[in-house]
Amino acid sequence: MHVILKQDVQGLGYKNDIVKVKAGYGRNYLIPNGLALIANTSNKRMAEENTRQAAHKAAKVKQDAEALAAKIGDLVIEIGTKAGESGKIFGAVTALQVADALKTKGFDIDRKKVFFKEQPKQLGTFAVTLELHKEVKHEIKVKVVAE
Repeated sequence: MHVILKQDVQGLGYKNDIVKVKAGYGRNYLIPNGLALIANTSNKRMAEENTRQAAHKAAKVKQDAEALAAKIGDLVIEIGTKAGESGKIFGAVTALQVADALKTKGFDIDRKKVFFKEQPKQLGTFAVTLELHKEVKHEIKVKVVAE
């Protein structure tokens, strides 16, 4: 079954994308929750027109995301946490902690846009990817230190 996404769905696609999903997922979750439409010819035409009209707005949003990535640059964020003597921390550093640390630096980034290559569970430096736009991803370093 092919559907047209009405908004971004993590792990599936972005707004106005035509994606193939299993029939049950489309009919029982995506369509009733207002996340997608069935991809028939009239809905495809409507999605193409919406995409065409939103193209210049999308270019502006992408440009803003690229400017934000350039402004962030090679930022290294330091997050303090309780740790044992072996360097293992209690729990793990979360996307919310990274988003809060970015906010204190003056960058307002949603925690849902923060992705770890490997979850920090010990002291050290870790790579974190910020998804600022569907085509703009920026990598920063997070340094986990003991408090």
